Amino acid sequence: MGYKTVLTIVADSDLSHSALDAAIEVARREDAHLDILCLGVDRTQTGYYYAGTSAMILQETLAQAQKEAADAESAVNERMAAEGAKWSCESAVAQLAGVSYIVAQRARFADLVVLPKPYGPKRGIEDEAAVEAAMFSGQAPVLIAPGEVVVPKRIMIAWNESNEALSAVRAALPLLTKADVVNVAIIAPPEHGPDRSDPGGMLSQMLARHGVHVEVSILSKTMPRVSDVLNRHAQDISADMMVMGAYGHSRVREAILGGATRNMLENAEIPVFMAH
Repeated sequence: MGYKTVLTIVADSDLSHSALDAAIEVARREDAHLDILCLGVDRTQTGYYYAGTSAMILQETLAQAQKEAADAESAVNERMAAEGAKWSCESAVAQLAGVSYIVAQRARFADLVVLPKPYGPKRGIEDEAAVEAAMFSGQAPVLIAPGEVVVPKRIMIAWNESNEALSAVRAALPLLTKADVVNVAIIAPPEHGPDRSDPGGMLSQMLARHGVHVEVSILSKTMPRVSDVLNRHAQDISADMMVMGAYGHSRVREAILGGATRNMLENAEIPVFMAH
């Protein structure tokens, strides 16, 4: 079974800030329907002004958000006019607090959500909210596309035996079965774990029964951050895509202290397929 509904979100009329091109490529390759949500976001927080001002500001900022959504929709319609892929586009407006709900409602019925990196230049708090809403409330896998998405022929799995990592592997099976080789990367496996004599063995067996060509790499934690070790290994093996579980720790903890998920979302150089 492949991905038959792909969702992406556009929040700017400058489409280079979105992952639309990557979503088009994925939808075309999977013969999927591409759902495009053009989102206008009211980033103000009303309620902190003298009487009467909040309503005035709300009306003005809401009108601006509506214009942004309409401009984004126009840009998308122009971009998609020449595309042969199956697609549909709708616009919506929300305040920051409502972004998660709108995204989650769309993501619930998508097989895959394609989004840009949520951190960095031209990125806002709504980008982070969209990623988290798709994975948690929407319960959909998310493909973070920092740039062009090529047909992944060499995929790397960041494996740590967690439920999140296994969920990501299961959700990525349509991609894994089409790859030439899948590299299971394990950083410093525990000496007393259930797979201590054969790290990654059970996962490799499961994937092999799906016809996946699997290889296992045992990595030492030679760098302070797990994400740095994974990124370096991805470069060493020329991986086209990485598959990993997301938010093994709480989102609050990762937001404050950092973690593999947040660091990867900040520094990913290749597409990263994530699921929780």
